[in-house]
Amino acid sequence: MDLSSLIDRNAAFAPDKTAIAFEGERLSYAAFAARIERTATALKQQLGVGRGDRVAILSLNRPDYLVLLYACARLGAMLVPLNWRLAIAEQLFILTDAGAKVLVLEQAFEGVLAELEGTALVGLDFEPPRGTTFENLLARSRGTGRNPHTDLSCPLLIVYTSGTTGRPKGAVLRQEALFWNGVMSQHMHNMTSDDHVLTVLPFFHVGGLNIQTTPALQLGATVTVHARFAPETALAAIEQERPTLTVMVPAIIQAVSEHPAWAAADLSSLKAVATGSTIVPPHLIERFVARHVPVLQVYGSTETCPIAVYTRLGGDLSRSGSTGLAGLCCEAKVVDHSGNEVPAGTPGEIALRGANVFFEYWGNEAATREALHDGWYRTGDIGLCDADGYFWVRDRKKNMIISGGENIYPAEVERVLLERPDVSECAVIGRPDPRWDEVPIAYVIPRSGCRLEANELRAHVEAQLARYKVPRDIVFVTDLPRTALGKVQHFLLKQLDAQSRTQGEAS
Repeated sequence: MDLSSLIDRNAAFAPDKTAIAFEGERLSYAAFAARIERTATALKQQLGVGRGDRVAILSLNRPDYLVLLYACARLGAMLVPLNWRLAIAEQLFILTDAGAKVLVLEQAFEGVLAELEGTALVGLDFEPPRGTTFENLLARSRGTGRNPHTDLSCPLLIVYTSGTTGRPKGAVLRQEALFWNGVMSQHMHNMTSDDHVLTVLPFFHVGGLNIQTTPALQLGATVTVHARFAPETALAAIEQERPTLTVMVPAIIQAVSEHPAWAAADLSSLKAVATGSTIVPPHLIERFVARHVPVLQVYGSTETCPIAVYTRLGGDLSRSGSTGLAGLCCEAKVVDHSGNEVPAGTPGEIALRGANVFFEYWGNEAATREALHDGWYRTGDIGLCDADGYFWVRDRKKNMIISGGENIYPAEVERVLLERPDVSECAVIGRPDPRWDEVPIAYVIPRSGCRLEANELRAHVEAQLARYKVPRDIVFVTDLPRTALGKVQHFLLKQLDAQSRTQGEAS
């Protein structure tokens, strides 16, 4: 049995049920299963894709993205999703590092082809030079595409992490990781085959792919896919398509809830919204809760597929800021520098273990050894666990500021700053200081039409936090460096801050 077998089973039970809705078209489970089979056959017979080979995809969200995922599962091959927001040089590094045998892409991203050699090319919406179209590839397929000795132990995904230093690393996820991740998603959301998921996050991240999308398809539910997020289309889809579940990272919650259509939008079909990817400001959660839509928090990473810790629909959602309990199929603990578990309520590094955890970093034994210890994945995130087993995430270990020997978690300072209604977004970093080693600095985006004074913001923070946590400097900006999911890249902000100070001294 491989992961695509679940799609086949759903096609047998409910052949005419909609598996995927996309831009007015609907793909039934029977048609979805048949397209997976034809794709696997074509990849195997015409492009020589076998067990262990890598198939890369560079595309916005579309049904054939998911077809390729399950076709690779059928063959024992690996899908390598490429972030279309990366620079071409970054995409070329990933293609080379992964040793992609095939690249499937949209014409909008054909710029990468100018420097790409030795990889078979398949165009989703065009015919690339030296390649063929996806439809032509399928039209020539004959026979079966299933490979022998393919099962849930086979690697299926290589998802490259952005990283904070050096080159990105490719986290290898086995088919079983997606299977058990799916079980936890179903438990988290009380998901059934009657559910309808709206997916607006990009498939090149495990959040868009695996928090709800693949769990829903593996259970026989329906998924409406958007090519990319736009607040107006997301709100329109909630009203018209009537989904029961969706995932929105904080940046998307903010965009949707500040859109002019938000106040009148009918959200009554939603039984829950899931959020995560970064520490979630409580005021954003409250915007959905005020509309009678529960908000579930999920914690994890690329290396955990990503579901590891979560709050559950129908469970205890009263613990403000908590990301929940260790998942149904995942162990979690908080450890010190030596890997020893710390007492309840004590901050430390979060460690995770389970079948959902990645197998290795592709071609990087040293990084794998550093991250995995006796099966435990050391996340690099600082958090704590209370006596009841509920987790709170404080910050990235690398983001932590040590000022005069005291630990400062930027997320804590950011939370307090965001309590001010005239603060739209913010990020806190450490700046080198000759006396204190580091001092906190806040970069703040004011809300449109508001005037902010740095002294007022510092006074607001000082009223709630220790004096050493108050930002020494507040810099007002219009934008912050982010990942594709809207997560602020603190390490890039530190680099920009250092460059700005160097230029200031030079002038």
